[in-house]
Amino acid sequence: MRTVLIEPTENPKVMKFVADYNLIPGSLELDRTSDVSEIPLAQELFNYPFVERIFITANFVAVAKQDTIEWEHVAESLKNVIEDELLANPRIYLQKKKEMYQIYSEMTPNPNVMKFVSSKLLMEGFVEVKSKEAAEEVPLAAAIFNEFEFATEVFISDNFVAVTKNHSVEWHEVMITVRALIADYLQNGGEISKIEPQKHENPVEKIINRDYTDDEQKISDILNEYVAPAVENDGGKISLMEYDESTKTAKMLLQGACSGCPSSTATLKNGIENILKQFVPDLVERVEAVNG
Repeated sequence: MRTVLIEPTENPKVMKFVADYNLIPGSLELDRTSDVSEIPLAQELFNYPFVERIFITANFVAVAKQDTIEWEHVAESLKNVIEDELLANPRIYLQKKKEMYQIYSEMTPNPNVMKFVSSKLLMEGFVEVKSKEAAEEVPLAAAIFNEFEFATEVFISDNFVAVTKNHSVEWHEVMITVRALIADYLQNGGEISKIEPQKHENPVEKIINRDYTDDEQKISDILNEYVAPAVENDGGKISLMEYDESTKTAKMLLQGACSGCPSSTATLKNGIENILKQFVPDLVERVEAVNG
């Protein structure tokens, strides 16, 4: 409970309500024409029709009233209102509620990669940071690299952060602390990325700087519809990097949890290659992986 003292002034129309701490830097002078949408204390005081003006500075709130009301009848009520409002918003202005992030961890097919999933969207698209030195423009990744020496890569996409570790630790030893750091960073309003995320619809465009040919687009469409959702669910990203028409070979760019995953080669051969052979047999006979 905030303690407020009632203190008369030389002006009989004005009463001071003195707090035990400084309320704001500078001062505020408000009347009924002022915008008080971000000042709940003023809103509550102006609910009393006899309150004409409010002056807030240093450690007190001064209230000016109409002559038709005596202070002995209303001062205590105003004191209670001010105490309640200072308890809710100690710095006068409306306290913005922090956006709540719930983070849970999820294993991926790559044993070196753990996926940390947020209850809220982090970005539209994705960014991939391959080293601590490359993290300057991605503050969330930089925070992870700076805190954990075992972190080797960070992949941020939509509502998750995929962290790749080296072999110096096991995930059961560090998973909770990594999750806590990510949750605290987001909860405290930390910036995620200063660079524009790559777009999911054609993420390799910036890498190869060209449009797909008609045949490449057909292959990409199959990947996006039948393969990409499952891969992204595992904390990774797969895109068509290159297509060799003469050998009917499609090269896939693997990012996030897919990059360097021991099972990625088997996945390509047993899953993606078979899917492409089934849907576009005239275009694809084999697939190859290119780690991002």
